[in-house]
Amino acid sequence: MRHARFAFALLACTFAAQAADEQPEIRRPLGKPQAVGVLHSIRTIPEACTRVQGKFTGDAAQPYDVDIVKSGERCQPRALIVDAAEARPTAAAGWKLNDVARVPNAACPGQQAVLRVWRHPGNVAPPKLDAQGRSRVYLGDRMKAGQPGGLPKFALDLRIEGKGC
Repeated sequence: MRHARFAFALLACTFAAQAADEQPEIRRPLGKPQAVGVLHSIRTIPEACTRVQGKFTGDAAQPYDVDIVKSGERCQPRALIVDAAEARPTAAAGWKLNDVARVPNAACPGQQAVLRVWRHPGNVAPPKLDAQGRSRVYLGDRMKAGQPGGLPKFALDLRIEGKGC
């Protein structure tokens, strides 16, 4: 009987851990409803110097248009942005669900754009301090040296949920 209780407790802990893995690192409330044709920012990723922005189109075939733009001309990225369809992020592969941003459609309350951001920490050790006493990582330098594999990565997965109007 004691072994059965232990096995049940272990099984319960395993399911609780799996459920906890599905919770994003960043918790945010539902976004403000956005009108059709209005461009809005969904998420900024400072490590990759990018901003994800989009707008509802009103077109049933493609209800949402998304774009990834550079957040600043002088910004030096320290992480890569990859497509979630290609990276196939999972907790088993070392990816962490970083954020889930939901943007409702003001013209169609049952429809929302959902951006899931997955983060892979990579295996980057902090670099040596420079002459100013700061530790810096420049993506361009890593790419030239042929070492992009260890850099942190963000995988973006945008989906439309709910029924169209």
